Formats: sequence, structure tokens, C-alpha cells
Amino acid sequence: MALNGKTDLEKLQDLSTYTFKGQAIWWLNAYWDKHSDQAETLWSYVKKFSQLDLDKKEEGTGLDELNAHRFLESIGETKTVKELRDNLRGTGALGPNDRPKLVPLIHVLLFKYSGTTDWHYLVHAAQGDNTAEIDHAQSLLAQVVAAFEESAAKADAAAQALREAETRENESRKSEEEAKTREVEAGKREVEAQRAQEELKAALQELKAQEDAFNNKTNDLRTKSEDESSSVVSRNKAKNELAQHLGSDPLPLRKAKITQEAAVKKAEKTTAAAAEARKASEVAREAAIASRKAAEQAREAAVQAKAAADAAVEDAKKKVEEAENYLNEVKRKPGQAQGAIWWIQRGLEEAKNYVPERKGGIKRVDVTAASK
Repeated sequence: MALNGKTDLEKLQDLSTYTFKGQAIWWLNAYWDKHSDQAETLWSYVKKFSQLDLDKKEEGTGLDELNAHRFLESIGETKTVKELRDNLRGTGALGPNDRPKLVPLIHVLLFKYSGTTDWHYLVHAAQGDNTAEIDHAQSLLAQVVAAFEESAAKADAAAQALREAETRENESRKSEEEAKTREVEAGKREVEAQRAQEELKAALQELKAQEDAFNNKTNDLRTKSEDESSSVVSRNKAKNELAQHLGSDPLPLRKAKITQEAAVKKAEKTTAAAAEARKASEVAREAAIASRKAAEQAREAAVQAKAAADAAVEDAKKKVEEAENYLNEVKRKPGQAQGAIWWIQRGLEEAKNYVPERKGGIKRVDVTAASK
């Protein structure tokens, strides 16, 4: 792999058009023997550059001056972008009249490691003779990342669905129990109302019986007192008994009857209301049961989805193992691009962030925040 350009400066300008990752990998390949211990630092630099480039993110090639200043501040560098460019002009890495709008990562690296690197060597540095193998490894990494992202999305969705299903199930069980309690209480009230209604009806019947007896006696005595076939003595006796009978006041009896009739009607209404309340409680309980069954089905579906997500994680872990084995084979061969290999291995390690800890994964971290 060679950079385009007739001069070293043109080649450096071509390198500046590579993505942040591409620039970092080229630099690592060139200075692996001398600066392999800086690989993790460059990884964080690429993350920070990608974070600051709001438009292109990982596909960016350079930062505007404002964000370049922010980057320099984030790594504790006190020099300005102007001083950085003046330094590069002093080495010839930037033409005297060049005023690029963007600051590529490679310029920052040449500036930061100016005492131990040479940009003329950099643009001609070998990038390994295993381009096809590196491309294949990159393809494996892309597959791993895609597999982990998919499995993580499935796992998160399944976990959320399971939590929601369990919550709905618990709520429906609670509603079912409450409905059962209301149904039992309504049934008790209905029974009590029916008992009271029956007692009131019995009392009313007794009052009616007393009223009927009074009226029957009145009619009987009146008939006897008016019967011409009876003797005078018998008729007078009947008249006297009728007068005494009618002299007893039937008003309290009538009043008690009216009051009792009203009480019976009220009791009937209370009984009907209690029956309606019981029926409503039955309906509510049946609805709660249906809701619980639906929640149970949703929970079962969530459990199955979780199992599928776990299987996806296991599949993704196998892909990681395959990629790592392939990279180990590539590393053992002479003339390899060690920086590129390290970068792919680092990508595999970061991909493991997607594996749940309970499945043997590492604790998830915010790699963007970690690079600040």
C-alpha cells in the first residue's frame, strides 16, 4: 500500500484524507517498534476526534480549528493550533502558504511525537504485505460488531419486555385478588340484604294477617248485629261487641303496615344493588383473569425472546473467537502490519462490551467518555 503523490508533502496530504482510524493505523504501522506502547493513546485520540466531528463522526478526516483546540485542551496540550502549524511548517510537513481548513489527526501526531518521528519516513513506511489478510480481518471485525449490536439490541428488548410483562402480570394478579375480595364482600352484602328483605316481608305478612283478622271480625260482628233472624238480645250483644271492637284504634296497625311496606321496598332496592355490585365484581374478576393470562403469555414470549437473545450472544462470541484465532495466525507471519492487527484486536475487545457480564462479557463502558 502506497500513498498517492509525487513528493513527500503530497503523500502526507493524501494521508491527511484518510479517516481518523486510517491515519492512526498508518502511524502505528510505521512506528510500531518504537511506539507500540502508545496504541491505546491513539485509540482514545480517534474516539475523541470522532466525537468532536459532529458531521462525519468516524468517517471524518480532520477537525475545524475550534474543535482542534478543544481536542488539544482535552489531552492537556497548552499550545494552540497556530503553534502546531508553525511547528509543522518548521519541519516542512506543512507548506509555508498552506492554510488548511481542517486539522487532521496525523498533524497532531507529528506535532506530539515530533522528537521521535520523521514525517518523511512516515509517508514511505511499510504497511505490511498482508493487505488481503488485514481486509479479511476487518471484515470479520465488522461481522462481530454487527452480531454483537444485534444480540445486544435483542437482549435489551427482551429484558425490557420481560420486565414489562412481569409488571403487568403482578398488577393483574393484584387486580384479580382485589376483584375476588370485592366479589366476596358484595356476595355477603347481597345475602345479608336478602335475609333482611325476607325478615321484613315476614313481618309485613304478619301485619297484613292482623289487619285481615280485624276486618274479618268487623264484618262478622256487623253481620250479626244486622241479622233479623237473630233475637234482639243476640243482635244487641253483637252491636255492643262491634262498638267495642271498632273502639280499639286500628291506626297504629295501618301505620305500621305502611312503614313496613316502605321498608320492604327499600330492602328490595338494597338487595338489587348488592346483586349488581356482585355481578360487577364478577365481571371485574373475569377481566383481571383475562389480563393475567395475557400477561403470562407475554412473559412467556419475553422469556423465549431472552433465550433467543442469549443464543445470539453465544453466536457472536463464537464469531469473536474465530476472528481472534485468525488474527493470531496472521500475527505469527513475518512482515505484518502490527498496528492494523492491534487495532482490529482492540476493536474485538471493545465489541465484547456488548456481551452481558453474566455471559462472560466485560463490564460495559462508555468508550467515548473514557477518551475524554
